[in-house]
Amino acid sequence: MHVVILGCGRAGSRLARKLSKAGHSVAVIDKDPNAFHLLDVDFMGKKVIGIGFDPDVLIQAGIENADAFVALSSGDNSNIVSSVVAKDVFHVPKVIARIYDPRRASIYRRFGILIVAPVRWSVSKIADTLLMELVHTRETFGSGAVELIEIEVGKELEGKFVRDFEAPGEVNIVCIERFGEALIPLGGTALEKGDRLFLVVARKSFEKFKRMFHIF
Repeated sequence: MHVVILGCGRAGSRLARKLSKAGHSVAVIDKDPNAFHLLDVDFMGKKVIGIGFDPDVLIQAGIENADAFVALSSGDNSNIVSSVVAKDVFHVPKVIARIYDPRRASIYRRFGILIVAPVRWSVSKIADTLLMELVHTRETFGSGAVELIEIEVGKELEGKFVRDFEAPGEVNIVCIERFGEALIPLGGTALEKGDRLFLVVARKSFEKFKRMFHIF
């Protein structure tokens, strides 16, 4: 997986190191060349000096082949503008932006960008979101306390029941999309391969959610 990260501050550098050590391709963009000192001396990723919403800078960072873009600079406007460019111009599949002003979050989610709160979202949480295959966070509530998550049912879940994957107050399947139709499931509803499940998951129960669906 190739990930482009905007911002080589504490969060951006930690995420870059974590992903790089896990064997992923990483490019980090920052307008301050001195910021790259936060990366390990043996960091194998690419360091790009420039403005994160400049298409030429993004191309230099490999945005055209990126699987994900994460905006973690210190400015809300830079994070949002660069994220919109990554999503709408370069069609990056996963785009995450950190926003400091919670009043802006609901507006920017309309662009289809996952908004994270700097206090509630850890680097490990962002990495989890990037690395989980077939899992997509569609919405967050209460600065990340609750998430609306979409997951695709594979062969390993086929034939199991909704009640097998619910923990009241922690993990709940609220909707199933099947053959283009949406239904509100009951506990005895059987899952079918290709179903898209929409769940609400409490942030404190994220590890339980991953265990339920065998996501590691």
